Amino acid sequence: MKMQIEVHDITKRFGKSTALDHVSITFSGNKIYGLLGNNGAGKSTLLNLMTDRLRPTEGTITVDGQPVPNNDAALSKLFCVTDQNLFPDDMKVRKAFEVAKLFHPEFDRNVADSLAQKFELNEKKKVNALSTGYGSIFRLIIGLSINTPCVIFDEPVLGLDARHRDLFYQLLIQKYADHPCMLIISTHLIEEISNLIEHSVILYHGTVLKDCPTEELMAAAYSVSGPIQLVDSYLSGKHVLTQKVLGGLKTACVHGKPANRLPAGLELANVNLQDYFISLIEEEESK
Repeated sequence: MKMQIEVHDITKRFGKSTALDHVSITFSGNKIYGLLGNNGAGKSTLLNLMTDRLRPTEGTITVDGQPVPNNDAALSKLFCVTDQNLFPDDMKVRKAFEVAKLFHPEFDRNVADSLAQKFELNEKKKVNALSTGYGSIFRLIIGLSINTPCVIFDEPVLGLDARHRDLFYQLLIQKYADHPCMLIISTHLIEEISNLIEHSVILYHGTVLKDCPTEELMAAAYSVSGPIQLVDSYLSGKHVLTQKVLGGLKTACVHGKPANRLPAGLELANVNLQDYFISLIEEEESK
């Protein structure tokens, strides 16, 4: 049976502010999901609702058909890595790994020790003595070492240098290969993980803007560039997401499929996930 998380018609309000507005999403199977959105889109709120750290104002969330609130059977299938430290500040890293094993039988201590060596994390240090970067690494190691059916990473690489970010992505793929599971990654660094994400969920101001396989998303748009007059003529009647002008040249992101024959003087290109995301958000903000 495939792991399935169903978010059904969820609304979350904080006083007069609505963080999520009638959101419905189904996460299903062993797949790497990207949860994308600009600041304030509702990504962290959604993840906190899915892991019962917050309660919805309206709607329901189930894990394999079981409701999430106060349900250990459902919640035991999920593990969420955030920027919060869930261990006592004066606890040493080594002891924290032991405690993680007590609370989560799926935690692989041997993997954690191996990853600590790869990241050069000193297990004798106290958690509160770790730098910002190594505090993040400590929490990532726990997430990479736990084998629950679903592991969630909320902004996992904030505070990490380029070398450690690259190492994390390599280890994430290795984990996915060794222990197939559902991975949900919420991040602002879209360009860095675009080649990892199999399915993209894009939130905008608390609503679902896109929810589909990443390959399908990328096939839905393209970029055309060339002299302004030629581009303007080509764009007539087409669904243009964004346009940018530099000197006498114009580049446009267009929704749909390109014409079979492109007029001479124009260049066609694929859009990457980050560029498409930016174009979608800019189009929404221009409405």
